[in-house]
Amino acid sequence: MKLKAFLILSLIVFFPQQSKAICPFDLSCLSNPYGAGSPYKRDGIMNPYSQYGSPYSNNSWTNPYRQDSISNPYGKYGSPYSPNSLKNPYGAGNPFINNKIFVVPGR
Repeated sequence: MKLKAFLILSLIVFFPQQSKAICPFDLSCLSNPYGAGSPYKRDGIMNPYSQYGSPYSNNSWTNPYRQDSISNPYGKYGSPYSPNSLKNPYGAGNPFINNKIFVVPGR
């Protein structure tokens, strides 16, 4: 029992972000079906009718055709003809450009 308590305590102390993945009672955890992971939450990403969970919304993570999605072949970053696309060999996807390209999640 002491070993189990020591392992859990060391996990929380040394890896605070990873320990939040084990959060059955945390209201901001997606694995909590009564918190942020609720399919009934008005602005939740697990609600298929909210703007963040609907497959038809531009703000949704489940919509592969939104404009800022890399998987959208006609969008801003997926088109081989867009200057911002990494698939464009004459634009941002040029291997001889010295500029670094960083991909960060939207906010």
